[in-house]
Amino acid sequence: MTSVETSQTNTTTYDIAIVGGGLAGLSLSIQAARAGYKVILFEKETYPFHRVCGEYISLESWPFLESLGLRLKEMDLPIIKKLIVTSPDGRSIEEPLPLGGFGISRYAIDFELSKLAREAGVLLLENTKVTDVVFENGSFCVKYNNEELLCQMAVGSYGKRSNLDVKWKRPFIRQKPNKLNNYIGVKYHIETDFPADTIALHNYKNGYCGMSRVEGNKYCLCYLTTAANLQENDNSFGKLEQNVLFENPYLKQIFSTSRFLFSSPVTISQISFEKKSLIENHVFMVGDACGMITPLCGNGMSMALHASKTAFENIDQFLQGKISRDRMERQYIGTWNKHFSTRLKTGRFIQSMFGKEWMTNAFIRTIKPFPKFIGYLIRQTHGKPY
Repeated sequence: MTSVETSQTNTTTYDIAIVGGGLAGLSLSIQAARAGYKVILFEKETYPFHRVCGEYISLESWPFLESLGLRLKEMDLPIIKKLIVTSPDGRSIEEPLPLGGFGISRYAIDFELSKLAREAGVLLLENTKVTDVVFENGSFCVKYNNEELLCQMAVGSYGKRSNLDVKWKRPFIRQKPNKLNNYIGVKYHIETDFPADTIALHNYKNGYCGMSRVEGNKYCLCYLTTAANLQENDNSFGKLEQNVLFENPYLKQIFSTSRFLFSSPVTISQISFEKKSLIENHVFMVGDACGMITPLCGNGMSMALHASKTAFENIDQFLQGKISRDRMERQYIGTWNKHFSTRLKTGRFIQSMFGKEWMTNAFIRTIKPFPKFIGYLIRQTHGKPY
C-alpha cells in the first residue's frame, strides 16, 4: 500500500477517503480496511442517529451483510414476504414478494456497521463536514474543518443531496423543480397492529407512504410528498397528513390507531430521482449520491450495499496497480449500469404512474387482474444475491 506521512507538508496520505457514512460508505470502508488499505471516512452526524429511509432491505443483500460481520440471524429481524399496495380511493393489491426482504432501522444497522468499520481499522471522523474534494496530479485533496489530507481514491457516499453537489454544480442540482426532483421525505417509528411479514405502500395525492416492521416490534412509517403539497398546507406536516394522507382510508386508520414513538418526525427536503453521474471529478459515487430508486420500488438500501461491493472490486484492482484509473472508472460505470440501470428505469416508470390521484386509482384498478405483470415489476426492482 502507499499510505505514508509526507514529511515536507506533514499531510497524511490515505489510500481511500470516503465522504458519507451511510450503508454504501460504511460497507465500502469495511471491505477496504480488511484488505489492508488505509481508510478514512467522514460522517457529518454522530452515531447512532435516524435517517429518512424506508428501512426495508431485499434478501439479496443478506449474504453480503453477514460477510461484513453483521450477525443478522441473532437480531430477530422480521422477514418480509408480502406486498400490499393501496390507492387513494381504497382499492388494494396484495402480492407475494418473489425474493422477499427484511426490516431493520437505519439507527441500528448504521451503528452496527460503524462499529465494524472501527474494528477493521477505519479512521471514522464523526460530526465532520467535508467542504471540497479536488483531484490534481493523480491524487485527491480532501478539505474539512480547515484541514486537508491527500488520498489516492475518493468516494462520495453522502446521500441524497450535499454541499459538494452544489459546489461541483452537478447537473441534477441545476434542474428546475419537476415531478422527479422536488420531494420531501418524512419518517416516523410507530407501534401498530400489522402483519410483520408484509410491507405496505399507500398512495395519495402526489405521494405515497410505506410501512413495514423493523427490529424491536416497531414499524417504520415513511412517506414522500411534493414540496408543493406541504406548502399548500401551511408547511405543517400535521395539516398535510390530515388533509392529504387521510384521503386514503388505510392511512387514516394507521395514523388514528397507532402509537407514534418520535416526538417529531425525521424529515429531509429537495429529494431528487433525476439521473446522476457515477463519476464526478474522478470521485466514485455510490449509494444515493449516484442515483436513487423511487421508494415505491423499496430497494434503495440493497442497491447501496451492492454498489459498495462493485466499487471496491474496481478500486482494489486500481490500488494494486493492475489497472489504470481510466479503466477502473470505465469498469465501474459498466458494472453499475449492468446491475442497476434497469431498476432505476423501472422505478421512474412506476413513479410516473403514481403522480396524480386519478392515475393512481386507474393504474391499480387496471393491473389488479394481472398478478404476473405485478410480479414482473417487482422482479425488475430487485436483484440476485451477491
